[in-house]
Amino acid sequence: MADFTAKDVQALRQATGAGMMDAKKALQEADGDAEAAKKILREKGLAKADTRDDRDNSEGAIATAASDDAAVLVELKCETDFVAKSDAFIALTQQLADAFLAGGEEGLDGLKDDVDTLKVTLKENIQVGRSEKIDVQAGQVVDTYLHRQEGRGVNGVIVLLTGGNPEVAHDVAVHIAFTKPEYLTRDDVPAEVVEEERQTLTKISQAEGKPEAALPKIVEGRLNGWYKERVLLDQPFVRDEKQTIAQLVAGAGGEIASFAQIYLGV
Repeated sequence: MADFTAKDVQALRQATGAGMMDAKKALQEADGDAEAAKKILREKGLAKADTRDDRDNSEGAIATAASDDAAVLVELKCETDFVAKSDAFIALTQQLADAFLAGGEEGLDGLKDDVDTLKVTLKENIQVGRSEKIDVQAGQVVDTYLHRQEGRGVNGVIVLLTGGNPEVAHDVAVHIAFTKPEYLTRDDVPAEVVEEERQTLTKISQAEGKPEAALPKIVEGRLNGWYKERVLLDQPFVRDEKQTIAQLVAGAGGEIASFAQIYLGV
């Protein structure tokens, strides 16, 4: 007969989130060994959790981490905002970011058991989502920005400048969080994407009855507006729309080397 008490059952329930009978059976199977019982519950829970893997998990949280050498973003996905806002979920998201900064993909893999345990405990389809890492070289300035809602990160940004200063890097990071650009420069936009948009704008202008001779100029003007929505350097700075982001950064003696963004809902 396994030697354990009602307090042992309660302690196991608190540690694992298991029901009373499941905790009791696990302790019996483990001959009263609490750690072995946790393993038994986890294995049984993961078997059940596998059936959740096809459930939508578009909720979650985002965390950032940075050092002198790099900056990272990591997303942890779940099914409901209730779980995403829980202390355990937010804490694990930050642990994942710290581990990714320190050890890259291997760092993330090292926390797989923790993710699996949370999946079992919270009974949702919880998975590591997107991750981004930007390395920092000598003479570069990096800034991270994390927009939070009810305690969890929902929109994370990294900005890397060559030259410039931390204040401008932060201004750009906040700007990116608001405007969500897809590309850094016009050259980064695939040529086929640009051509498709040009054809669409031409058809729209023709349908509006614009003069044929004026179409090229009209289309290019509208294409410039399209670029401003998607290309960071072309965007008017949200705090001073008289200057573009390119002008803002150049005025501080720098240029944007790269940026990364992860936000919920995509």
